[in-house]
Amino acid sequence: MKKVLTIAGSDCSGGAGIQADIKTITVHKMYAMSVITALTAQNTLGVSSCLNTPPEFVAEQLDRVFEDIRPDAVKIGMVSESGIIRAIAQKLKEYRAEHIVVDPVMVSTSGCRLLNEDAQDALVSCLFPLAQIITPNIPEAQVLSGLAISSQRDMAQAARIIARNGEDATDTSCAILIKGGHLSEDAADLLFEDGKEEWFSSERIETSNTHGTGCTLSSAIACNLAAGHSLPESVRLAKDYLTGALKAGLDLGHGSGPLNHMYRL
Repeated sequence: MKKVLTIAGSDCSGGAGIQADIKTITVHKMYAMSVITALTAQNTLGVSSCLNTPPEFVAEQLDRVFEDIRPDAVKIGMVSESGIIRAIAQKLKEYRAEHIVVDPVMVSTSGCRLLNEDAQDALVSCLFPLAQIITPNIPEAQVLSGLAISSQRDMAQAARIIARNGEDATDTSCAILIKGGHLSEDAADLLFEDGKEEWFSSERIETSNTHGTGCTLSSAIACNLAAGHSLPESVRLAKDYLTGALKAGLDLGHGSGPLNHMYRL
């Protein structure tokens, strides 16, 4: 059985973060492990409080995982402090982790900044160089590129800027998946890998229940990489899974509700 590790925050309401990742990994018939970076008090209406895990304890969790059950892929989600980010990067390099997917939880879809400048710098300089792919949404891609994005042409330009900045800073460049669902009717995402563009379109599902979509997509990509699929195929399969989870029409809570991660069962 393939093993996938998620490094992220806990969502007590079960729709995003660690909980969404574990559901996604399980449905992909893989063994899920978790390193918790923060505890959040949240529900479908929003986040009321967050308690970060000390960096030393994050590092200890990673030691216990890698020394016993080595993951075949790693997904990284919410990491809100530079100390936590540096601890994660150090351990992933130490254990030569493979198939790392980074969902840069920097900016909410409403445009609210979630990371201070120090943590953002650490994310870009320490974790991005280790990643096989990063999966920013439009607001995050705007921050990373410094470019206002209002079209697919802008998405492509932003991807090139992000890739170029990565090369300048680290002598390496991971693939970039900019999620463009907010811009077009076909929910097109752009995969930029090795200087090449590949677009992935899917059916737009009209629903307000989208809590945890980014977490779900990135953990599904990690599962597909662990299974041995190419990066483009991993993205395509992950988008298919996410579309099905949205289309299943789960309606829970009084706000932006969760997906039906278990729709395939």
